[in-house]
Amino acid sequence: MHIQSILAITDLSARGHRTVRRAASIAAAHGALLKIMYAPMAFAGATETGAHAARHLAGLAIEMAEGFGILVKKVDDLSGRLEAIAQEARWCDLLVVGDARDPCTLAVFHGQPVARLLRAVRKPVLVARLDAATRYRRILVAVDLTDASRHLVELAWAFDDTAEVELFHALNTLHEGKLRYADVSDYTIKSLRHACARHARERMLSLSDSSTARRNRVVSAIGQGDPARQATVQQQYSKAELLVVGKHGHSAIADFVFGSVAQRVLKWSVSDVLVVPRGSGFSLPAHAEPATQGALPPALRQ
Repeated sequence: MHIQSILAITDLSARGHRTVRRAASIAAAHGALLKIMYAPMAFAGATETGAHAARHLAGLAIEMAEGFGILVKKVDDLSGRLEAIAQEARWCDLLVVGDARDPCTLAVFHGQPVARLLRAVRKPVLVARLDAATRYRRILVAVDLTDASRHLVELAWAFDDTAEVELFHALNTLHEGKLRYADVSDYTIKSLRHACARHARERMLSLSDSSTARRNRVVSAIGQGDPARQATVQQQYSKAELLVVGKHGHSAIADFVFGSVAQRVLKWSVSDVLVVPRGSGFSLPAHAEPATQGALPPALRQ
């Protein structure tokens, strides 16, 4: 991933200032242009007056430019609406936002601001939670072992070349319940479980070998169970500051009823999260959700 332009969204609060600082630190590392745009996290329209928001953005742009030695521009559109952000995001390589939650009852059905933003844009979105005083030392990538996972791994390598990268895959155990319901023997189920684990280890090795320059700085781990839950547990265990996960372009209704791995990771994780939507240039296959498919050996997949 070659980052040339970054769009940071701020509501001009202390939280929003932290988000902009994270974006500025990434821009400095990549020699990228930083654009700063005002929007309240509810994305329902501006709450600051135009003149007030413009003054704050101008001051923030000067502060980031001087503090990080980068080129910074403020976006003139101060409407604060989701459509305006999606339009501006079309011309950037990375979108950086905070994780403020909307207390409105309608957010239960339409999704929180970040979820709505992820459905509206097709760019990698970094949800910044941690203080930006230091660069990422460890990046955890949730992979599903399909070819699409290679794109997520390459993105993580390119995102911060000083960080150690850890690949994580959770073996899906849902099929075991179906097999037991069909009276399949415990021996057969255990054999299948071992075959899945062996296949996962082989695929993880293949993914970690895809960049010889970073091979000695890539580690991998395999869990078992719900992929979103296990990824967040592994993130906390390994103390990774950034978790990378893919996402499909579900509708609001589908996200509300079924949820998604990315959506649940955002809910449970305490680290920064980089979400890579399908169609962002690092797309996922139409049939697979990150860290849920691809655990079965090819001969056993349906």
